[in-house]
Amino acid sequence: MPLRPPRRPHTVDLLVAAAGLTGGLLLYALGLSNAGPLGLPKRLALAALVLMAGAEVLRRGAPLTALAIGTAALALDMATGGLLASWVMYTDLVYAAVLYGPPAACRILPRACELVTVLGTLSAIAVLRRPAAVLIGVTLGVLTAAPAWTGVSVRRHRDAAETARLTAERTALLAELDRRQAVVAERSRMARELHDVIAGHLSAIALHSTAALSIGEPEASREALGVIRENSVQGLAEMKRLIGVLRQPGDEEPATRPTLDGLTGLLAQARAAAGDRRFRFRLHDERGPDPLPAPVELAAYRIVQESLTNVVKHAAPGTVRVVLCADEGALTVRVTSELTADGRAPRVPGAGAGLTGMRERVALLGGSLTAGPANGLWQVAAQLPLDPA
Repeated sequence: MPLRPPRRPHTVDLLVAAAGLTGGLLLYALGLSNAGPLGLPKRLALAALVLMAGAEVLRRGAPLTALAIGTAALALDMATGGLLASWVMYTDLVYAAVLYGPPAACRILPRACELVTVLGTLSAIAVLRRPAAVLIGVTLGVLTAAPAWTGVSVRRHRDAAETARLTAERTALLAELDRRQAVVAERSRMARELHDVIAGHLSAIALHSTAALSIGEPEASREALGVIRENSVQGLAEMKRLIGVLRQPGDEEPATRPTLDGLTGLLAQARAAAGDRRFRFRLHDERGPDPLPAPVELAAYRIVQESLTNVVKHAAPGTVRVVLCADEGALTVRVTSELTADGRAPRVPGAGAGLTGMRERVALLGGSLTAGPANGLWQVAAQLPLDPA
């Protein structure tokens, strides 16, 4: 395992060490230092000062190591009389060890400093047997316990601020993800609505314009142009309604939305769009008198609408049946038509978006949809729960 390179000292740590060293040298030069109780040379106080300043360089990168060096330097300083600058730097080392050290240091060091203060006070009173011995305990408390608990307070506030920042970032990320999902869902919904309301009219226009160009009979061409005009007007009206819905402020539902009561008109439009008298459209409505939920009714209407559009584009002439049946907590929508003969091209090209849109609508309501040959017919069958989640 490769060794990690040592961390570069922080600029603030270098400034603190330089300030402490300069202040200590100034105090020593002015003679503001005490004589040591052990009779050691006062010059050793300078060595303790240099050690303490060196420990300050490590206060952020290696706080526990710095505290250990500082404790040894403080012991040497007190044995030689003591410099106030060394004491001040030691309080900073205790504070830094709690603030920048591991979580265990934040829990243990304040208690250890309190224990040292209490034991030191009791020892001084037992040895000196004078009230002035209490001052030693006060000094120990100022040097150890006070900066330790200050570091605890600052660290708690720092951790709380970091937690709040991370929470805010996570909330913003989740909000952005929700916004993107909402945009994607809205784009899919708009695509389904646009396809459902316009595809049928455009298919009829394409079908009848092809007939008008290929048939040389004036009466047939006039009839085809009439159908083209009618579908163009209806398509523009549907487009205008859809644009109005998109421009509507808020989350309100559109005031006018298609319902299953309009299926008779939808079949009439399909009959006119087919332009072939051999198509026979039949509606079997067995829903019953109970009203349906609005999402279910809209989905059923769009499924029938898209199925009739596919009939106009792909089905062979014959009977087209639309069956609605509500029972057992679900609405059944079934549209059947004649299969196209083998090898016959569709009258109007399609992109396959209709079936995709129907499946998406049914999936949003928790239902099921099948589309394909059944009993010699082409069948689209959807089961829509009446209590969609």
